[in-house]
Amino acid sequence: MGHTIEQFGAACHEAIKADQGADGVEQVRLLLEDVLKDDEFIATYLGPDNTSDRTILYEDEEFGFCIVAHVYQGAKGSNPHDHGPTWAIYGQAAGVTVMTEWKLLERPKDGEPGKVEKVGSYDLKPGMAHKYLTGDLHSPSRDGTTRLIRIEGSNLKLVKREAYRAVETV
Repeated sequence: MGHTIEQFGAACHEAIKADQGADGVEQVRLLLEDVLKDDEFIATYLGPDNTSDRTILYEDEEFGFCIVAHVYQGAKGSNPHDHGPTWAIYGQAAGVTVMTEWKLLERPKDGEPGKVEKVGSYDLKPGMAHKYLTGDLHSPSRDGTTRLIRIEGSNLKLVKREAYRAVETV
């Protein structure tokens, strides 16, 4: 029997209720990796009829985390960013996302972007989920269409986030 969004949301809720810190987020990441193996779940929420770049599937009333389906068409990248005062977990369902991680060199101030230095990159492939805790800097890019589930510690559409730019260091 496959997962439902209600069951998955309830399991995530219990993990966060047990531990609202990094260990709870890690438990949610593990739950997401399990869901990513469920072809029926993926077909239901990320199938070919879903072409939306952002669909909230579940929003937790008590803790405020969101389970979001993302379908991104074509190649695209984003600037280095964090998730403001919250965390996020990216779970790849189809396609490949290249994730680059960044080290903070200088915080944003006076309307100027912060400065970051590249630490490394890796491929996020179908079935994989990676967590980004509060303050973790990263940037995703893709060469083609991708489908993923992202769990946001709070609805990121409502969160103000700072800008960062990459700099070369010697």
